[in-house]
Amino acid sequence: MWKPAKEPGRWAAPPRPVWEEAPSRAGITAKSFGLGLACLAVLVPLWIVVVTSLASKKTITRAGGLVVVPRDITFIAYKELLSGGQVTRAALISVGVTVVGTVFSMAVSILCAYGLSRPGSLGHRLILMLLMATMFFGAGLIPTYLLVQTLGLTDSYLALILPSAVSIFNILVLRGFFMGISPELTDSARIDGAGDFRILWQIVMPLSRAVIAVITLFYAVGYWSAWFNASIYLSDQQMMPLQNVLIQLVQKQEIPVGLTQAVRAGPLSGLAVQMAVMVLALLPVAVLSPFVQKHFKKGMLTGAVKG
Repeated sequence: MWKPAKEPGRWAAPPRPVWEEAPSRAGITAKSFGLGLACLAVLVPLWIVVVTSLASKKTITRAGGLVVVPRDITFIAYKELLSGGQVTRAALISVGVTVVGTVFSMAVSILCAYGLSRPGSLGHRLILMLLMATMFFGAGLIPTYLLVQTLGLTDSYLALILPSAVSIFNILVLRGFFMGISPELTDSARIDGAGDFRILWQIVMPLSRAVIAVITLFYAVGYWSAWFNASIYLSDQQMMPLQNVLIQLVQKQEIPVGLTQAVRAGPLSGLAVQMAVMVLALLPVAVLSPFVQKHFKKGMLTGAVKG
């Protein structure tokens, strides 16, 4: 509440909430220390993985395992992995599944979100309720597997895309953003003779670049990091994506096909191979994330609040 000031005829401003007060020096120091520890907890393991992947077999043997201080830098692990063997094939499979799956998922999500954002669209409320119900109730793993098997999708790359092609959460975020676009823009375009697809392509999507970039990254990271679908729907080892090869390397300690001789009798270390595959698996996400980082706040918050 406003309180009278000591001088007559003037009013004193109300005190600000605690979270709006200027931070103290101790608070700034504590926050900086905490953020520094968090950064070290993330960067130190990455540093160790990268340095070990670039270390020679002699350096790894001398260190007794993971290498912290770089010595005898060599790219032999990456050269062998990318020379056309199992890892190269798995990386190409992951890239193909990620690109095709992301394009398909974005097309379906954008069309669905745009239809649900139009108040006059046929049955949009019922469809919206049905879609939201799937966020809380699922068929389960066995019915999903039986469905994929009945459709003949086992041992095919479609089994890596279709079962997880659409995220209802992403559709709701897109819908919320689309609903925040001024209806005067779409109404004026409709008066000029534009149809729904033209309005979506030339008006709605250009104004929604931020949220589209964020959702695209979500789908791309999901496809690139996925391993579960391949483990249950694929039986051919030649069709396995990169993440499943990484699991075989780290958990099962299996050397990729074509590298057994180089690891056992050559200058290549099995631990360096494992770390190099980890770097290859992390590299696309690390490269793409900074380019869409600026869109996260606008894309996610605006879509969530206006929905």
